[in-house]
Amino acid sequence: MPRPRSLLVGTETSDDAAVWKLDARRGLVATVDFFAPVVDDPRDYGFIAAANALSDVYAMGGKPLYALSLVGWPRSQPFELLGEILAGGAQAAAEAGCPIVGGHSVDDLEPKYGLAVTGLIDPRRVLKNAGARPGDVLLLGKALGTGIAVSAIKKGIAEPELIREAVAQMKQLNRAAGEVYAKSFKSVRALTDVTGFGLLGHLDSMMRASRTRARLDAAAVKVLDGVRELAREGVVPAGSKANLAFVSERATFPEHMTGPDRLVLADAQTNGGLLAAVDPKAAPRLLRALADAGAPARAIGVVAKAKNPGIDVEGEISTAPVR
Repeated sequence: MPRPRSLLVGTETSDDAAVWKLDARRGLVATVDFFAPVVDDPRDYGFIAAANALSDVYAMGGKPLYALSLVGWPRSQPFELLGEILAGGAQAAAEAGCPIVGGHSVDDLEPKYGLAVTGLIDPRRVLKNAGARPGDVLLLGKALGTGIAVSAIKKGIAEPELIREAVAQMKQLNRAAGEVYAKSFKSVRALTDVTGFGLLGHLDSMMRASRTRARLDAAAVKVLDGVRELAREGVVPAGSKANLAFVSERATFPEHMTGPDRLVLADAQTNGGLLAAVDPKAAPRLLRALADAGAPARAIGVVAKAKNPGIDVEGEISTAPVR
């Protein structure tokens, strides 16, 4: 089937969402995301799952318009718990100004929840994961490590402070960061969010889509306190291991960097931060704007020319606290 003229963003570069042009000034952003529980509290789980789905719209420079709930629920589980999950999702959607207008549920062996989100965007201001240029500065919001933290929570070995930090971060909408990047769209060359494929996976997709190579400064990347220690103990989700294996053929690492630290950089995130490649002249201004908006970010590397797209990791992860 020929590609429709109205389809501005499809599956060609593994972008965060599809974009469909309605007219010269309006386009729709369409995305869907759902998963099994990542925390014990059902309301927190619902909020996190909804925030994660909404993030894909922000990562395109769009504004969520409305959403539909997706639910898989075992008949053996109390429906009061499902009510709490849905209430958490509704809270996240309300914070985003995005009403949940319907949905669908099925009988399932394991609880699952998420949203199908439709957003609105100016077709002339779509922010894709392709377009990074040599010399661009890479900016990343939020800390890494929520995948490892969730594994520790499921095993019952997560420290209370790590649980608190990880849950708070996963519940933080990417709305403020998305709005900053959308307002400065002329300075933003490429944008994505860091979720299931981890920092290395999403950065690799951005570099392949842009036909460039990243020089990633590991020391500049924020990591949740206690995560590196858990990684050294082998508390790492299977998805993070798969992420590292997938990018390894296109990535280089310092010889002294340990396997656990490499896994931290590839850790599968839930509602992680936005990752942007921006005009180097605009980077300081954008970092200030993000901080002022309550969505601080760090410069974590630069984009370089390359015959072979991929990532060159430099330095080592800092032991300094994320605060």
